[in-house]
Amino acid sequence: MTTPTSILLFAAGLGTRMAPLTNDRPKPMVEVAGRPLLDHALDQCGDLKIVVNTHYFADKIERHLAGTKVVISDERDELLETGGGLKRALPLLDGGPVFTMNTDAVWRGANPIQILKTAWQSNMDGLLLMIPRDHAIGHTGTGDFDIAPDGRISRGSGYVYSGVQIIRTDLLASIPKSVFSMWDLWTPMLETNTLFGVSYDGAWCDVGRPDSIPVAEDMLNGDSNV
Repeated sequence: MTTPTSILLFAAGLGTRMAPLTNDRPKPMVEVAGRPLLDHALDQCGDLKIVVNTHYFADKIERHLAGTKVVISDERDELLETGGGLKRALPLLDGGPVFTMNTDAVWRGANPIQILKTAWQSNMDGLLLMIPRDHAIGHTGTGDFDIAPDGRISRGSGYVYSGVQIIRTDLLASIPKSVFSMWDLWTPMLETNTLFGVSYDGAWCDVGRPDSIPVAEDMLNGDSNV
């Protein structure tokens, strides 16, 4: 079984829900507890090879990461969505399965990367880290998936996708288009029962809107009831 050694951090989006804070910066550079959201994500990555994709205000992310070992996947020419962004970044990532992580959430508790690494098995095409719906701080939508006793997942409402996963990258070869979402990868996995999920026991906050920032800071300070 191949254990992932690299991670793609998604930082290319327009951050429209975070306006007006994103009128002059990309969402990953919006600060929570005095630090950019991107830095909160980088804290979780350990010794993985890190690739960050950029599009909106790409220069601000590149300046922030200058002098680090982080590699940039440049999407200035076209916004590729999550699946397309992963496909574009493939030459920069190590071969085999990889981690991907959204950069619009903060965490308190066990390292989410380590939880996925421990749970990863050879019969999986994808493994998603899930938040129980009633523990999804700052998340206003419905749930995304349900988790069966054997760990396989299906569309449902019991769990919210945390934005962190391990996914096999060889499956991208079957998708000819350049702009597509992660669902283009997940849907075939759901059909073949090779998409799995594991629940996160710590605290997680979705930081998608300006009013989520104080909620996230309270959670980081241990003031949340979750």
